[in-house]
Amino acid sequence: MVLAGGWGVRARWGLRSESVKVFLTGGTGFVGGHVARAYADRGAELRLLTRKTSNLAGLEGLAAETVVGDLREAEGLRSALTGCDALVHVAADYRLWVRDPEAMHAANVVGTRELLRIAREVGVQRVVYTSSVATMGFKRDGTIVDEDSPVALADMIGHYKRSKFLGEQEAIAAAKSGQYVMILNPTTPIGSGDVKPTPTGQIVVDFLNRKFPAYVDTGLNLVDVVEVARMHVQALDRGRPGERYILGGENLTLKQILDRMSAITGLPSPTMKVPHAVAMAFAFFDENITGRLRGKEPRATVEAVRMGKKMMFASSAKAERELGFQVIPVYGAMRAAIDWFVAHGYAPAYPEKRSA
Repeated sequence: MVLAGGWGVRARWGLRSESVKVFLTGGTGFVGGHVARAYADRGAELRLLTRKTSNLAGLEGLAAETVVGDLREAEGLRSALTGCDALVHVAADYRLWVRDPEAMHAANVVGTRELLRIAREVGVQRVVYTSSVATMGFKRDGTIVDEDSPVALADMIGHYKRSKFLGEQEAIAAAKSGQYVMILNPTTPIGSGDVKPTPTGQIVVDFLNRKFPAYVDTGLNLVDVVEVARMHVQALDRGRPGERYILGGENLTLKQILDRMSAITGLPSPTMKVPHAVAMAFAFFDENITGRLRGKEPRATVEAVRMGKKMMFASSAKAERELGFQVIPVYGAMRAAIDWFVAHGYAPAYPEKRSA
């Protein structure tokens, strides 16, 4: 395999007998599942990391080898990484509320560092690391940020953001030491196949089930998960190792997101805006009663409300220039998500005719 200037003959992806062998983590998750299919569609030979408790339904029909393991026991993945051309590390412990933050740190930070180390030692030649837009330096005034916006660990709110920031620093350090590591920072992916669902998918599910009576003044950047997956393939050939690349779509307030879902489904969009102070009081109650006393995951958390005070608006201009990323309207992905959730029983069918 020729690396100079790209992946050489094997980068053409047309000859399945010479396909690139990829070790992919997170393939049973929302983004990772789409990434797995994007690689499979290009003829890659896939080896997927799963856990004993993983739901493998999303892998149905996918030609791939599966390996059972755990990011918190990375040394056990040495044999699985051996012989692979590329590591695509999508997996992460993605929760906005955790009883044990050390477990999240072990997976997202230590697990990333050890996985990169083992990949170096067994000769994996290229790595794509999936970080998050959560590591960027967002502001309360809605300023659109990019990869050069100042940011520090102190800016990270909550265990998840801190762990992703530190995990990203491990990837940057590996690249500085000479390892070929590409870093991708998706914003808020949306689309079909969000089994868990993710916190963003839960917004869609709650709206469809009419459990969204009010909204807060916050903003997100929504991106089509299919385009995010495509970039994970592109990143093996394009871009600069050690650089961060935001993969985003449309910057929308929460109210705009709800209004668009209303236009698609005919369901009413909430009209009552709740002050952050009220949302914080509810989150404090829910986190302590539902989470700490009842042992269930709360619907709202203090950290999530604190995050919501910042408009998470971002620019993907760098990824457009260097990776060939395309910023596309998110309507199609939003509609795909809604249709998928309804088809799979997360919410009842909506009776009214949708807009075209």
